[in-house]
This record gives sequence, structure tokens and C-alpha cells, in this order.
Amino acid sequence: MDVKIIGLNEFDEAINEKDKVVLVDFYADWCGPCKMLAPVIHEIAEENVDKVSVYKVNIDESMELSERYKVMNIPTIIAFKDGEVIAKEIGIKPKEVYEGIIGK
Repeated sequence: MDVKIIGLNEFDEAINEKDKVVLVDFYADWCGPCKMLAPVIHEIAEENVDKVSVYKVNIDESMELSERYKVMNIPTIIAFKDGEVIAKEIGIKPKEVYEGIIGK
């Protein structure tokens, strides 16, 4: 699965996906750590197609979503299950941390 960039209009539908964990990567184009994390997020999406859907939200274009989920630092990864937040990771973490979230 490719990682899809979404905004406010698609967000609520995306996080309510059934039978999968949804990872949302809050990022900005100018953010160096976000660029470092991007390949890891893509790997997770490709390796866990049956378990996870992965989306990216540009905080500069979707400030309302950043405010709603209190994203103060980027990168921030928020995991959803049935529309509810199940985990929030701030900064760059090892791939295993994100894989652990998917396994919840």
C-alpha cells in the first residue's frame, strides 16, 4: 500500500477504517526528522498491508487537524483503531515501536 497524503476532508473517513489500525504521520515538508522517518513509515505500510493503513497529514496545510490532536512537535505518529486514538509517538522512534502499535 502506498502512503496517501490526506487533509481535513478525507481525515475522518480514513481513521474510521474497519479491521485495520490506521497510522497517521503528521509532518511538514521543511522538517528534517520527518524526512528521515518517511522511509520507515513507507516500509511499515508495504510490509503490513493486511494490518495497517498509513496516511500523512501536512501540518502546514491542515492546521485544524494538528490542533484537534494536539500535535505540538513533528514528526508525530498517531494510531487509530475504529476512529479512536490508541497510541501517539512523538519524534523519530525505531521501526519496532510502530510495529508494536500495529500489533495492539
